[in-house]
Amino acid sequence: MTPVELAGENDHLVECRLDELLVRRDMTLAELARRVDMSVVNLSILKNNRARAIRFTTLSALCRELECTPGELFSIRST
Repeated sequence: MTPVELAGENDHLVECRLDELLVRRDMTLAELARRVDMSVVNLSILKNNRARAIRFTTLSALCRELECTPGELFSIRST
């Protein structure tokens, strides 16, 4: 089975490592939300791996403020 088949229709294997990056940057979720002009609620959804998609503009803003790459922000969960 491929990772896509294992993930199923309502699940995915992508994990967000926002918590880890915030700790390393000594930044709160509220501060990041202010910097990227995004609601804390939407960032929390992303942080808790409940997001289904992300816009490239949002991804770019997050990476800019966290000084990271998309690969540092997201990883693929082992199956």
